[in-house]
Amino acid sequence: MDWKSEIESAAARIKGHVVQTPVMRSDALWDRDIELKLEHLQHTGSFKARGAFNTLTALDVPAGGVVAASGGNHGAAVAFAASRLGHRARIFVPEIAGPSKIALIERTGADLTVVPGEYADALALAQRYEAEQGAMQVHAYDAPHTVAGQGTVLREWEAQGLEADTLLIAVGGGGLIAGALAWAQGARKIVAVEPMSCCALAKALEAGEPVDVPVSGVAANALGARRIGSICFDLARQKETKVALVPDGAILQAQMALWQSHRVLVEPAGACALAALQWGAYVPDPGERVAVLLCGGNIAPDPLG
Repeated sequence: MDWKSEIESAAARIKGHVVQTPVMRSDALWDRDIELKLEHLQHTGSFKARGAFNTLTALDVPAGGVVAASGGNHGAAVAFAASRLGHRARIFVPEIAGPSKIALIERTGADLTVVPGEYADALALAQRYEAEQGAMQVHAYDAPHTVAGQGTVLREWEAQGLEADTLLIAVGGGGLIAGALAWAQGARKIVAVEPMSCCALAKALEAGEPVDVPVSGVAANALGARRIGSICFDLARQKETKVALVPDGAILQAQMALWQSHRVLVEPAGACALAALQWGAYVPDPGERVAVLLCGGNIAPDPLG
C-alpha cells in the first residue's frame, strides 16, 4: 500500500473536520529540551477523531449506520464524527471505559451499550451488531482508513516544524503508531511505549506474531487492547521498532509532571510516552533530539464533573 498517498488523501478529507493541535517545547519535563504535540486537545479529547472522520468521509455509510467498539476514546470520536456527518451510530464500550468517557459518548447522542469485561468483549458485540443490522464497522485501530487518518498527526506535526530525530508514541491497539510509521517511512526513529500491564506490541514482536495478552492497569481503558493490530505489527516489524515498557507508577508521575510544569492535563495514556523518558525506559543518545506525543486527555474522573 502507498501509505504516503493514503495519508495525504486522508488529510484532504478531514480538513475542516478536525483541529490542528498545537505544539510546544519544554525544558521542565526532562534533562534536556523536548518537543510536545498536544493531540489531547483534538475533538473529543484524543487523536481518534482523525481516523473516524477519514473513515466516514472515505466510505459510503449504509442505511444501518455505523458501529464501533471502543475503550472510550474511539467510541467518542466515531459518535462525534457520525453526529457531525448525519449518520446513526451505535457504540459498544467495556465497563472499564469509566464514567467520564461513557458520559462523553452519551453527549454525542449516539446509542451506547456498556459491556461487562474489556475492549475485546465490546468488539465481539459490535461485530454481531454489524452482521445483524448491516451497519458499517469503524475499527478502532486495525483498518487502513483508521491508520491513514491517524497518520495525519505526524504529517501535521512535520508541517509545524518538528525537528526531533526520535518520537515516543504510546501504543494500545496500534493505530496511532502505525500511522506514524507509515508516514515517516524510516526517516525518523519511532519508539513504541507501552504499560507493563498491557503490552500487546511487545509480546507480539517477541512471539513473532500477534498474541493475546492480559490487560490491566491505569491506562487500560485507552491502551488496553488484548491483541495488537496486524497493520501495526507488520509495520513495526518491518521498521524494527523498539518498545519501551513503563510501570503504572511512572505513568502517573509523568501525568503529574505535565500538570505541575505546564498545567497540561492528560489521561494516563496521554502521559505514557513521556514516562518512558522520565523513568529511563528509553535512553536517547547524547545530542539525540526527542519528541513526545500526548495522545489523550479524557481524564477520569472528569475534574470539572
